Amino acid sequence: MMQNVHLAPEADEDDLYSGFNDYNPTFDTEDLENDVAFQQAARTSHGRRPSVTAKIPGTSASRPLATGFGDGVARPMTAVHAAGYTKAAMRGSSFDPLGQARGPAPPLEMKNSDSSEEKIRQLEKKVNELVEESCIANSCGDLKLALEKAKEAGRKERVLVRQREQIATPENINLDLTYSVLFNLASQYAANEMYAEALNTYQVIVKNKMFSNGGRLKVNMGNIYLKQRNYSKAIKFYRMALDQIPSVHKEMRIKIMQNIGVAFIKTGQYIDAISSFEHIMSMSPNLKAGFNLILCYFAVGNSEQMKKAFQKLIAVPLEVDYDDKYISPNDDPHTNLLIEAIKNDSLRQIERERKSMAEEYIMTAAKLIAPVIETSFAVGYDWCVEVVKASHYVELANDLEINKATTYLRQQEFNQALETLKMFEKKDSRVKSAAATNLSFLYYLENELAQATNYADLAVNSDRYNPAALTNKGNTVFANGDYEKAAEFYKEALRNDSSCTEALYNLGLAYKKLNRIDEALDCFLKLHAILRNSAQVLHQIASIYEVMEDPNQAIEWLLQLISVVPTDPHVLSKIGKLYDNEGDKSQAFHYYYESYRYFPSNIEVIEWLGAYYIDTQFCEKAIEYFERAALILPTQVKWQLMVASCYRRSGNYQKALEKYKVIHRKFPENVECLRFLVRLCTDMGLKEVQEYMTKLKKVEKLKEIREQRIKSGRDGSARSRREGNAGGDASYIDPLGPQAERPKTAARKRTEEDDFADEELGEDLLPE
Repeated sequence: MMQNVHLAPEADEDDLYSGFNDYNPTFDTEDLENDVAFQQAARTSHGRRPSVTAKIPGTSASRPLATGFGDGVARPMTAVHAAGYTKAAMRGSSFDPLGQARGPAPPLEMKNSDSSEEKIRQLEKKVNELVEESCIANSCGDLKLALEKAKEAGRKERVLVRQREQIATPENINLDLTYSVLFNLASQYAANEMYAEALNTYQVIVKNKMFSNGGRLKVNMGNIYLKQRNYSKAIKFYRMALDQIPSVHKEMRIKIMQNIGVAFIKTGQYIDAISSFEHIMSMSPNLKAGFNLILCYFAVGNSEQMKKAFQKLIAVPLEVDYDDKYISPNDDPHTNLLIEAIKNDSLRQIERERKSMAEEYIMTAAKLIAPVIETSFAVGYDWCVEVVKASHYVELANDLEINKATTYLRQQEFNQALETLKMFEKKDSRVKSAAATNLSFLYYLENELAQATNYADLAVNSDRYNPAALTNKGNTVFANGDYEKAAEFYKEALRNDSSCTEALYNLGLAYKKLNRIDEALDCFLKLHAILRNSAQVLHQIASIYEVMEDPNQAIEWLLQLISVVPTDPHVLSKIGKLYDNEGDKSQAFHYYYESYRYFPSNIEVIEWLGAYYIDTQFCEKAIEYFERAALILPTQVKWQLMVASCYRRSGNYQKALEKYKVIHRKFPENVECLRFLVRLCTDMGLKEVQEYMTKLKKVEKLKEIREQRIKSGRDGSARSRREGNAGGDASYIDPLGPQAERPKTAARKRTEEDDFADEELGEDLLPE
């Protein structure tokens, strides 16, 4: 076989590809069409000869590497597959090793969109998109849209399941997609407070054995029952969920046990709640569980256990880096930049929030248990302070002492409060400033301005950046009448703390006193933006608009104030007064009457309502208001005379006469009452007229003598002259004013029987 193998000659080593283009007539295929033997072999099976060598699997006998033909022409030894070169290329063809002459590849086959698999794939994609859109809508606060998207995802998912069941076995159903759709739908139902639907949806998940972790959703069902205040069912589902969760998930189990404890507190089962919280504090102590444990022991009245629970709460690790970490150990600029960057980053803010929450829990717990753990609240506070001082919350001890002073104030033990606060005068500046601020305010309330000023100065000197201290200092200056200086202190307090609402309110008052109305209005409008429903702020804004002579704006702000304090009689009467000034009597009557309903002892309101009924010629209704005024001020004859005049004007002369007699018995020297009695008795033809005339003349003589004595005491006084001239006048004036003129009608004019308000008592009616 090797005799037909021709190796390349050594002389041609430099030409590795020599001989490839040598032409061998044996390989000439141009005359094959004229070759009779070839054509016959091609048309029949004549040319199909069996292979000489039998094919053995695993060998290369069927394709020899190099063979020779019968004519002795040899092919050089090459690789098995050609690299694009041919020994005998077709004549006239160009060199094309990459086969570019064959043209471009045929286009890819288009996907068949009508196929079932493609439809299912697209539907699955749409369901996923709807679930994502529902979650995004929920995070943006659009709960209604989130629920609609969740429902649509549920409908499409059910269509998807039916289509999959038709073309494939149930094992090919996407369970993860079904779970996510149902879970999202239940969550959106719960967010929209559709609790029955949410529970039904969760029940579908929980009962489906194909969802391996579905039992954990019983926690969510327990949360819903807790919101519905069905605490027994909430506890049941929490316990079922606890059984489903393995012990390796420690944090989850602790949270569920905490929920169980809260549910027990809601039902008043404090002993069961204590066992839950004690287990939590032994396994993984946290602030909420510790605080709830103290509450439970407080509820059952176990003072010793309260102390132990408080100590456990103090010992809860915060896992917070302290401020030493944020102090640069050297002047390295790179280190300083790094520290500045992490001083207020998100992790630092979380640390601050956690520390603030811990301090709030501890302070609240101490204030709760201090009065009950010992014989007195002072001893209890001292015990709490000692425990806090021994922990890493040392700075809270001073705050507890100040709270102790505040408790003394609530119990009206002012001397004890002052002594407690004075203990801080020698402590560090922050605590000293807080204590001095409280002392200054106490003395300010007691109107001891000198002491208030001293402690306000001490507070400001101890901590110039304490806005409360600056506000108190401004208050003491304000009380002394120096409004400009007070305004400066208030502005400094606002520069230190722009959210100090007390300083902003007082600054507005100072500007109002200085008659800087626009600046005062600006302060109160800013304060209104911070405290939207503050009655004091709304009242001040309305008052300023009234000073600016803008009654419409004043009424508008007072109406806003009424929406905050709808039963304030003074605000209602103020609105009535403004409407009265504007000439709107009906609105004025409405608000005056509402004010009278809530506070029927305001003389100004009573007088206005009585006058309103007299103006509208309903004297009978005015009697009710003047009688109430007479009850409130029984020593003033004015109101009783008004009642009698109302009877007289309404034509009830007998009642009027009786009322005047009652008034005369109470006020025998009242000239007006005697004049009315004389006139009424004369008109009614009664015998008592002579008696009352005698009394009237006697009272007038006494009055004249009295006025002469006053006149002699005030020699040459113009006022005395006026009073002396009026002393001998026997006329009277109706306390209700002149009677309203009757409208002209076509009826016959009648003589008026009671029109004697402008007449003078004639000399002929007096006794001889």
